[in-house]
Amino acid sequence: MSAQQSDFWSPSHYSTHAAFVPVLTSNIVTLLDPKQDERIFDLGCGDGVLTQELVTRFGARVVGTDSSPAMIEAARAKAAAAGIDESRLRYDVVDGQRLEEDIGDSYKGPYDAVFSNAAIHWMKQDPEAVVRGVRQLLRPGGRFVAEFGGHLNVATIHSALIAAVGRRGKDGVELSPWFFPTADEYKTILERNGFEVESIGLFPRQTDLPTDVGGWVDTFGAPFLKPFSEAEAAQIRHEVVEQLRPVLCDKNGKWVVDYVRLRVRATLKP
Repeated sequence: MSAQQSDFWSPSHYSTHAAFVPVLTSNIVTLLDPKQDERIFDLGCGDGVLTQELVTRFGARVVGTDSSPAMIEAARAKAAAAGIDESRLRYDVVDGQRLEEDIGDSYKGPYDAVFSNAAIHWMKQDPEAVVRGVRQLLRPGGRFVAEFGGHLNVATIHSALIAAVGRRGKDGVELSPWFFPTADEYKTILERNGFEVESIGLFPRQTDLPTDVGGWVDTFGAPFLKPFSEAEAAQIRHEVVEQLRPVLCDKNGKWVVDYVRLRVRATLKP
């Protein structure tokens, strides 16, 4: 995940309301196919749960980056608690949309792979700059493996938030922090920047929430609420929850969200 201008991320909210994000990753890790001692750059690592697994389970050497200082602090704490050597795993605050400017000597490649889970859809301002930065990090033939929100991802919540802020005179489309491309759209961006796309596609992934859609909004929806007072934000949150309750919540009180993921594996052409 990658914060928009300010750091609204809360590691405690994330672990409570969104622990499913690093858990539902077996397919994307298989697609990455990490090897012992490979150099891997994790773009948008969040609190580092999956990043750490690349080191402890597969023996890779990993740099984890995220634009949220709070999430990087949480990731570093997890790594320290696990006793992982910094020569195998390091974390830094990096905006994925500024990779070209921020890579410098600190992240000098080449890397065998750039990996990203549930992050690129937060990089709405300049998705193509992200791909150019990834290209700069990789060795020729290196792979870019990513999974993130694609076209129609969380469409029910997204439309409810856009409508709720729109009723209060704000442009919900402009406030939305998300970039949810089609497979063809993202394939074009990759090919335009020197990648050969091996596989790309959208797939629906109905996802049970550990709490409710209010917790989901607290965790992910802050950019929509930023222009409003605390009281107005609470009212919007309540309105969205009650609007979606008949649609996303079953009779037992279990909430489900209509995730659609875009999964891609591409290699950098020599």
